[in-house]
Amino acid sequence: MSNHETVNEILVRLFANILDIEEKCLRTGNFFDLSISEMHVIDNIGVNKERTMSDTAKDLKVTSGTLTTAIDNLIKKGYVERRRSVEDRRVIKIKLTDKGMEAFKAHEDFHKDLVISALQQLDSKEEELLIKVLSNIDVFFNHKYKF
Repeated sequence: MSNHETVNEILVRLFANILDIEEKCLRTGNFFDLSISEMHVIDNIGVNKERTMSDTAKDLKVTSGTLTTAIDNLIKKGYVERRRSVEDRRVIKIKLTDKGMEAFKAHEDFHKDLVISALQQLDSKEEELLIKVLSNIDVFFNHKYKF
């Protein structure tokens, strides 16, 4: 197998495994009613701040209609609040509820555990090399596939 095939196989497997692990953790945890995409909306909103719907849709690279559907579901589930801006009634602002902040924290903890698990097998030089390689891959993808 060539290096290109090996890297492709590893990247595809890593991406699929991370999503699968994340989904399994969601299904067995306190936030079993959330989908992965809903959790990523919560993560994008963040804690202790309000975001506009348009900024959130832009950051998530989804249409405003797609985000509206997701936010409607998150409101029904009690994770997000929505309100019109007092300054400009056309602007809709969203923020996490207490339940949404708990979900955000759990998701943040999941990612911390994931990174700790990955790094605990490496020495400091290997960590630095991994960071350099992943950063280079990230720069490449952001440059080549920026939409």
